[in-house]
Amino acid sequence: MAYIPSGGAPAPGVAPMGSQYCVCKVELSVSGQNLLDRDVTSKSDPFCVLFTENDGRWIEYDRTETAVNNLNPAFSKKFVLDYHFEEVQKLKFALFDQDKSSTQLDEHDFLGQFSCSLGMIVSSKKITRPLLLMNDKPAGKGLITIAAQELSDNRVITLSLAGRKLDKKDLFGKSDPFLEFYKPGDDGKWMLVHRTEVIKYTLDPVWKPFTVPLVSLCDGDMEKPIQVMCYDYDNDGGHDFIGEFQTLVSQMCEARDGIPLEFECINPKKQRKKKNYKNSGIIILRSCKITRDYSFLDYILGGCQLMFTVGIDFTASNGNPLDPSSLHYINPMGTNEYLSAIWAVGQIIQDYDSDKMFPALGFGAQLPPDWKVSHEFAINFNPTNPFCSGVDGIAQAYSACLPHIRFYGPTNFSPIINHVARFAAQATQQQTATQYFILLIITDGVISDMEETRHAVVQASKLPMSIIIVGVGNADFAAMEFLDGDSRTLRSHTGEEAARDIVQFVPFREFRNVSVGPGWGGAGYRTPKAVVMTQEEGLPSPRLLSPQLY
Repeated sequence: MAYIPSGGAPAPGVAPMGSQYCVCKVELSVSGQNLLDRDVTSKSDPFCVLFTENDGRWIEYDRTETAVNNLNPAFSKKFVLDYHFEEVQKLKFALFDQDKSSTQLDEHDFLGQFSCSLGMIVSSKKITRPLLLMNDKPAGKGLITIAAQELSDNRVITLSLAGRKLDKKDLFGKSDPFLEFYKPGDDGKWMLVHRTEVIKYTLDPVWKPFTVPLVSLCDGDMEKPIQVMCYDYDNDGGHDFIGEFQTLVSQMCEARDGIPLEFECINPKKQRKKKNYKNSGIIILRSCKITRDYSFLDYILGGCQLMFTVGIDFTASNGNPLDPSSLHYINPMGTNEYLSAIWAVGQIIQDYDSDKMFPALGFGAQLPPDWKVSHEFAINFNPTNPFCSGVDGIAQAYSACLPHIRFYGPTNFSPIINHVARFAAQATQQQTATQYFILLIITDGVISDMEETRHAVVQASKLPMSIIIVGVGNADFAAMEFLDGDSRTLRSHTGEEAARDIVQFVPFREFRNVSVGPGWGGAGYRTPKAVVMTQEEGLPSPRLLSPQLY
């Protein structure tokens, strides 16, 4: 069954919610009960999508993970939103049965939805409501439960765990272990906080370190009990229980690099039945660190500068700029899709750059006087000083260069990505105020150097840098969505994984009739999060950048 939220198709990205006066951040935990079973030979594989309302349109905000073969899922992925008590912030929770790997919701079976205000959830702390179909009839006996947690504490906890000699659960193999962390809820029941990844075919797993807000793990109470459950993963969702243990955050803090903490993983049934039972393996807490989670605003107030660069596609597929059908044709109103994208994204970012001098580069064109193809040229034709004054300066340089170049090809992204990456790498060597680099690429079509581009993005993911790609026209942008690693981790042709997701793709057609502001916020929504994430890669803390602010 196809699903399109009322009010229009969901636009990618996050809808800004409310005014600048944010009261607090709220974390929402979602679980489902008695969901519809859409699969013939097994149970549904549900995931939940959160939509926010903006100007009468439902816009996708975020998604949970998929719970395999489970009609009563408890999702470990949380939704974090800014809560403004002075506004009615409408939310819609929609559940789907995942049938394919596609990110398009109409490729999955609809299981039901529930709409309410964020204020309703916050005031109740926890609500359970029936799920409804598109015709507002009950979705069978399906229920959704949503719990709210205020994130007033900005401390985060990072845990690194491993296992040793866990019980063998697979008949012809070992085990595929994963961990689940629970805290006591207000209703006395254990509430899922986090689920690790699955480590295949081993009794001695080493899980990737993970970070969660301290308030999520224990409500900020270091003496609150934490229950850890260990399971053997099965594809059909019937995971085999290996064992469990309880601890306190205060106890976990005793673990640090070189001094691990060990917990016996106990299976109570085996313990009762076997006299000589000792344990079902050991869970090793290799390190536990509690740090402050600085916000985007902390870094900006601390002196972080956003360095904005524009890369413009001048390949022949755009059409002759003198032809009204060309994407580069400047209409009588003085604009086109390229200019609209420049203004929309640039005006969001330029306020965070003190001198507002932005490099503007072009690619895919033949340049005078020898008419050689260039994939990295200054559109003001000054390679030693490619800077334009503000967003208006970029627009003026763009318009002025059109009559002086020949549109050609191919569509190569890697030279411009590597160009900005070189400056980002240099910035990491500085001990002064932090710089974070944002590359806006505006293009009309298929990437010609995909292998080189993937490699460039993977290398850039290690740097303080993000890439926003705006696709203009009606071409097939599947390659752009591939680079936007929302559904999978991007890898280079050598197999190297991206350190983080730094690419955000936005199709211009989704925003063609949206003015600069809330709708276009989706193009830059990942930037604040990306700036904060690079703290772990060596970004100085706000306190170090500007001590007088604290």
